[in-house]
Amino acid sequence: MIHRAKVSGMLCTAALGWAALGTPATAAQQGPVDLTAGVQPAKPAPKPTPTATAPTAQAPTVQATPAPTGTATPDAVPVFQPLPPPLAHWTLADAKALLAAIKGIRSEGLTPADYEPANLAAAIAKGEGDDLDVLASRLFVWLAEDLRDGRTPMPARIQWFAIDPDQDLHPNAQLLAQATETHDIPGVLASLNPTHPDYALLKDMLAKAKDPRQIGMIKANMDRWRWLARDMGLQYLIINVPEQELRLTVNNKIIRSYRAIVGKPGKTATPQLAEQVKNVVFNPTWTVPQSIVVGEGLGARLIKNPRQAAREGYVATKAADGTITVVQQPGDSNSLGRVKLDMPNEHAIYIHDTPNRNLFALPSRALSHGCIRAERATELAMTMAILGADLPPETAVEYNLSGKYTKVPMTKPWAVYITYFTVARDVTGLMRSFPDIYSRDAPVIASFAQPRQLHTDQRKSTEAIIKLDNPL
Repeated sequence: MIHRAKVSGMLCTAALGWAALGTPATAAQQGPVDLTAGVQPAKPAPKPTPTATAPTAQAPTVQATPAPTGTATPDAVPVFQPLPPPLAHWTLADAKALLAAIKGIRSEGLTPADYEPANLAAAIAKGEGDDLDVLASRLFVWLAEDLRDGRTPMPARIQWFAIDPDQDLHPNAQLLAQATETHDIPGVLASLNPTHPDYALLKDMLAKAKDPRQIGMIKANMDRWRWLARDMGLQYLIINVPEQELRLTVNNKIIRSYRAIVGKPGKTATPQLAEQVKNVVFNPTWTVPQSIVVGEGLGARLIKNPRQAAREGYVATKAADGTITVVQQPGDSNSLGRVKLDMPNEHAIYIHDTPNRNLFALPSRALSHGCIRAERATELAMTMAILGADLPPETAVEYNLSGKYTKVPMTKPWAVYITYFTVARDVTGLMRSFPDIYSRDAPVIASFAQPRQLHTDQRKSTEAIIKLDNPL
């Protein structure tokens, strides 16, 4: 049982000061950070009306479906077309600036040979004209695409479902026109680099690295930052699966860090996503998947003994067709714990608490069926509700202690990035490597040793969507 005094005390630290958190969370944070900086003032929102305890047969939790078997048929695999090349007129000065950018691109973890410097130099020697326009336009676009979207071809991005919006915001033709009309080739290319501080730190590491294996890992992780949106937003949650940590981030500065439990390797591995938190749920219910209701006989046992079901915290109902639904009610033993962050996605992945909080002390926490379990999840959920839904701190306490299912819709966007970085800052702010728990480095590193592939309109992995029996 969580006592009101304890929660109120926590809210004094983790709610009344949320609007201007000034206590550094890690050595990487420098100085106080105002969580409201740059945020447009919102109109006063009415006090959210607590949703009554959801009807047990229709509990608002993720309904798991059996994992698909086999692979998609060839007819089901979409065909991705190469992106059409735009064309611009190139002056000799601009073409020489492009050649210089290509020759120096190793500093960004890319390979000059991919962009045909010898052919470009030969075209420059012939002078301005159609040949130079066609070649320079093509090579500029190739380089811009790799800086904006990443060089790694999509098939090598295992379980990558985080769609990068940058090619919509900064299309090839627009970038090419901007570069040649302003005659600022290096400036336009530099504007495509990720803004997250870890990218700059990786770039510094690359400049000093000598070991080929280390260089390969650094380049792979630099490229992973390009797979995400260059501007990740003012405030967001970011989970680094190999590190098994979750961070509350504002203006790319870490405000709070939370240990996380992530998916076990294999079919339960956590996919990489870019989603939005839509609701904060206090005292969630959990609809038990049919693999347990039927497969383990839980439903039949509870239907026969409703009193025992109540003692165990379940409500079981049987439909006219014989289907048994079992819903675990809110409480300390609920498999989702005390809170849940809804982030609707086709993978049925979300962030939640757990009654087994002792697991956060383990050094290796790849233990779940895909969902993210967060340490100090109640603190995190209250923060999200206060900042993202204008919920008064005292109301957050009330909802948390009520013991009743209460859903608080977010009124401000709050992004969630589930990422996979094997070289990144740790909780002390130092750059280090993390175990490649899902063996996803090798295909990325191998792709850099192969010729550059033409970019297509593919935006995410074509792998099967697997909805697992979360949250066990």
